[in-house]
Amino acid sequence: MKFPRRKFLHLAVGAAALPAASHMARAEAYPTRPVRLVVGFYAGSGPDILARLIGGWLSQRLGQQFVVDNRPGAGGNIATEEVVKAPADGYTLLMVTPANAINATLYKHLNFNFVRDIAPVAALISVPLVMEVTPSLPAKTLPEFIAYAKANPGKINMASAGNGTIGHVAGELFMAMTGVKLLHVPYRGSPLPDLLSGQVQVMFQTVPASIQYFRTGKLRPLAVTTTTRSDALPDVPTVSEFVPGYEAIVWDGIGAPKNTPTEIIDTLNKEINAGLTDPKIKARLTDLGDTVLALSPADFGKLIVSETEKWAKAVKFSGAKAD
Repeated sequence: MKFPRRKFLHLAVGAAALPAASHMARAEAYPTRPVRLVVGFYAGSGPDILARLIGGWLSQRLGQQFVVDNRPGAGGNIATEEVVKAPADGYTLLMVTPANAINATLYKHLNFNFVRDIAPVAALISVPLVMEVTPSLPAKTLPEFIAYAKANPGKINMASAGNGTIGHVAGELFMAMTGVKLLHVPYRGSPLPDLLSGQVQVMFQTVPASIQYFRTGKLRPLAVTTTTRSDALPDVPTVSEFVPGYEAIVWDGIGAPKNTPTEIIDTLNKEINAGLTDPKIKARLTDLGDTVLALSPADFGKLIVSETEKWAKAVKFSGAKAD
């Protein structure tokens, strides 16, 4: 059967437009069923609380349930691998944390490449760490601590919640940039009781987890790890005031499998950023000690890449290996 040339071209153009039209229709309809937000940590953890908060907002805004699915284990790698292998349709999302950036170097044989295989969707919050010491330590300021540590190499115990945790690598970065030598003591549980008793002398911990101990004088804050001072601790200097270029923050965000349609990512980013400006959500985040971090997908991607590169250097410097 022969078609007139004009009719053939008309049909060809129409056929070529079908995939694009179908793709757009799917994106515009998103979501049409519940969305799973996978968290690599236990219920009640910081990332879990944040996931439930933003998931509730997205459920209201987009008319479908955003269900938090806790898949703890291997420092978050179990959850990450599950999302990497999921269909790139916007119905499986990942709670992204600094552990993802650290694990890229800490673990030698991952079945995925985090930067390559997870598409950045939206950042959520950033949280400063604080370098804190037991009051029995003679050093009362950061310069005094550095001087004391250099005079007593390897005699100050630095506690952390385990090898490769943000508190550990923040301390390793500090050692690399100052030349001091601290003895790392990893814990499987909380190191706080031993820090309070003086069995270990220094730790890098989030401000919200520590501020009550500063107020009662049970711990002494030396410096915060962000480049600007914390609103919660305005009189406490930053590490970078004495160690130029130092920065270590906790940040959380949301990612999706690579090749997730741009329209879906943009929809999620728009709604998440709207939630971060909502007075009720913003107040809740402030209560948790968090700072809103509203970024575009591209800018969140840049943050992930820079953090992955920075922590790679700290992990290699420390020689840390996964527990």
